[in-house]
Parts: sequence; structure tokens; C-alpha cells
Amino acid sequence: MREEVWLPPWLEQHRHRAWIGDVLLAAAQVVLILKMEPKVNPVDVVLAALAVVAVLARRRWPERVLWAATGVAVLTLITGTSAAGWFITLGVLTFSAALLSPRRRPWRHAALVWGAVVITGSVMNFGDWWGPDQFGLFAWIFGGAGAGDSARMRRAYITEVTERARQAEQTREQEARRRVIDERLRIARELHDVVAHHIAVISVHAGAAGHALRDRPDEVWPVLEHIRGAADTVLEEIKSVISVLRDPNETDPTEPAPGLDRLGDLLDGLDTMGFRVRRQEHGDPRPLPAMVDLAAYRIVQEALTNAHRYGDGSALLDLTYRAGELEIQVTNRMVWPRPRRAGSGFGLIGMRERAAAAHGEVTAGPIPGGGFRVHAVLPCLQGSLT
Repeated sequence: MREEVWLPPWLEQHRHRAWIGDVLLAAAQVVLILKMEPKVNPVDVVLAALAVVAVLARRRWPERVLWAATGVAVLTLITGTSAAGWFITLGVLTFSAALLSPRRRPWRHAALVWGAVVITGSVMNFGDWWGPDQFGLFAWIFGGAGAGDSARMRRAYITEVTERARQAEQTREQEARRRVIDERLRIARELHDVVAHHIAVISVHAGAAGHALRDRPDEVWPVLEHIRGAADTVLEEIKSVISVLRDPNETDPTEPAPGLDRLGDLLDGLDTMGFRVRRQEHGDPRPLPAMVDLAAYRIVQEALTNAHRYGDGSALLDLTYRAGELEIQVTNRMVWPRPRRAGSGFGLIGMRERAAAAHGEVTAGPIPGGGFRVHAVLPCLQGSLT
């Protein structure tokens, strides 16, 4: 079975480019080893070949290659072979071990390599070994370990930041889906409130009619009883089905859901906050189906709220009543330069959900001249909502 070799995530992503760099580094090591000797001999050629193998294999086995290179350095000291270029290779391999090893042990690697070289050199030639050159060897080996560890920490930091950004984006998508679900539940609850209110009215009127027509009970009373009983049954069924959508801590509504008849209160509230809304109506205003009336109010409310938050302090609200539909258009000018704060986009999602629940549609986006427009079209026919 082939042994699995650990590689850092950043190296896995750039494996092919890393090999190109290794080839260039191996060529540089060959040149250094051969150029640093006054006369090239077969041993120098062997060391150059070993340097190529070590540089190319260091990513796969960083620690093993480092220990093997240390053994070669010790062997050159024992045999008295001149190998100044090989100690440069040793510093490069120490850097690679600190950068690429599965475990973070840079100073341990440097101490073992330098200790092995110093002990061997001291034993074989103590008188000529200690000199200013040894401080350079110390700085080269421990500097390589420090540089490798710094590069390792920097790349680990970049990897961590990238992963956190990915998780933040995933969390944002999950939050968007949760907001959509919450908005749908809210729409379902308000749908229940609308339907329940009207069925309760039917039930009350049916009961009143039954009392008023007691003088002809044989003709009217049984029918009205059936109407009232059916209305009460539907009301109870809707309550039992929709009750699972309610928050246990949520209080029951005490008034019907809002519609365009409360638009004046909404505009007055915005006016007190210094936000001017110019309202225009075209066509003949008429009563709307309850679901359309609620969706229209919520869309206008959200659009004006966004215009107040990101606009220049004013907006145009245009309501157009046509034969079979209601057209809503909210237009405002944007502040320039635009504020740095950015919306979450959940308001637009909510408006689209509202419109879809009423079998309509909403479009929103910038318009020429530096403005922003929300445009909604909702059907006004009762049959279109069934």
C-alpha cells in the first residue's frame, strides 16, 4: 500500500507550480556546489547530484531528507571532504522542514542539524573548526528554520482567514434561507388572520340573520344553521392547521391585518421622521381581495423603509388601479456618494415572497439618473387568487 504523505493545503492547490520552483532551486544548488570549489572533482559531482535529489524530494519527505542531508554533511567532515556548497543546501532543507513538516518543530530541527555538524567538526578538527565561519553556519541554519516557520505561520493564517470567509458566506446563505422560511411563516400566519377574520364575520352575520328571520323558521333557519355551522367548522379547521406555525410566545392579533386603508397612517409616521412621500393614484380605487390588500401594504411599507434608509429623504409612491390588477411603484433618489452600509437583501426577498403569495410579482433595481425603483404588479380579481 502506498504511504499517504501530508502536504499543506496551499501546496496541494499549487503542486505543479511548486515543482517548477523545485527544478530551478535544484539547478541553483548544483551551480553553487560546483562554483564554490576551486577545482571540481568527482565527489563534488556526487554532492551536486545528491543536492538535486534532496531538493526535489524535500516536499514529500521534508524531515527524512533533512536527516539524510545532515548525515552527508557529517560524512564529509569525517572524511575531510571540502563541501562548503553542501552546507548551503543544508540551510535550504532546514527551511523546507520547518515549512512543510506535519508537526511544527523548527528549532528542534535546527538544533539537531547544527549540533550534529558542530560536534562532528569539533571532534575531527577542533583547532581549525572554531572560527568566524561557524557563526555564519549558525545563522544560516537557524535563520532557515526561522524563515520557514514564519512562512508556515503566514500561510496558515491565510488559510484560516479563507476558511472563515467561506464559512461566513455559507452562514449568510443559511441565514438567507432561514429568513425566507420565517417570512413564509409570517405570511401564512397573516393569511390565517385574514381568512379567520372574514369567516368570523360570516358566522356573526349568519347568526344575526337567523335571529331576524325566526318568523319563517321552516324556510330560512335550517339553511342559516348550516351556513353558520360550516363557517365555524372552517374556522376551527384553519386554527388547528395553522396553529403549528405560530410562536408559542406570540400573542394573538386583536385586529385584522393591515391594508391600503392604513396607508395614510404609514405616510404620516414617515413624515414625522422627516421623510417626504409624494403619493399619486391613477384609476378608480376599489376594495381589494384581502391577500392582495395585505401584500400591497407590506410591499409599500418595505419599499418606503428602504427608500428612507438609503435615499435622499424623499420618495414617490404611485398606485395605479387597472381592470384586473394593481400596480405599485416606489421611486427614490439615492444619496451620492452612496453610504458604505449595505443592505442584507432580505427586504427584497420578503417583498417578492409577499407578491408571490398573492400571485403577483416584484422587480427592484437602480434606474438611470441615480435612482432606485420598486415595481410590483398584483392581481385584483378574486378568481385569480384561488
